[in-house]
Amino acid sequence: MMGFGMGMMGGGGFTLIIWIIIIVGIIYLMSNRNTDNNYSNKENKAEEVVRERYARGEINKEEYEELLKDLR
Repeated sequence: MMGFGMGMMGGGGFTLIIWIIIIVGIIYLMSNRNTDNNYSNKENKAEEVVRERYARGEINKEEYEELLKDLR
C-alpha cells in the first residue's frame, strides 16, 4: 500500500539533488581556480618573450622597458 510519507521520491530524490549541487559546485570552483592560474602564466609568457627579444638584440632598451611597462 502506498503512503504519503517520505518515500523514494520525497527523501531520496531531494538528497540526490543536494549531492548533485555539491558536486557541480566543487567542479566549478576547481575549474575557476585553474583559469586564474592560466591567466598568470600567459602574462609571464609575454614578459618572457620580451626578455628573449631583448637578449637577441631585436629591440633596444627603451623598447624593452616600454613593452614591459605596457604588459604590467
